[in-house]
Amino acid sequence: MPACSSASRRTVLRGAAAAPVAGLALAACSAPDDEGSSASAATEAVDLGKESEVAKGGAKLYRDHNVVVSRGQDGGLKAYSTICTHAGCPINKLEGTTLICPCHGSRFDAVTGKVVAAPATEPLTELAVKATDGRIVAGPAN
Repeated sequence: MPACSSASRRTVLRGAAAAPVAGLALAACSAPDDEGSSASAATEAVDLGKESEVAKGGAKLYRDHNVVVSRGQDGGLKAYSTICTHAGCPINKLEGTTLICPCHGSRFDAVTGKVVAAPATEPLTELAVKATDGRIVAGPAN
């Protein structure tokens, strides 16, 4: 018999089983492509709801539109895309005025869009927002 070692059936099967899992892990950490295939932010102005839904000093997450709207103490509105700048995941959790990404735990300030906890390093994309006839309308920045 030759002295060379051969992989056992079990070793080969373990490697075959691990390959797809490794691929998923890499895909989860990859950035979205230029076409934004991971998730998309508002590409046109969208009516989000009643202006009264966002209290002074508070924020409201609009998951269906990947937008968060906050209102400063002066009454001014700010809106940001809720697509995480780390890996393109849609952010689906708002605690007070802190947005929490479910993929890797990045945290963002919903009032300023700034990163408050890594791994993200870039702030959220600011969107244009206005109140029209008592309704909040947000969309891409001009």
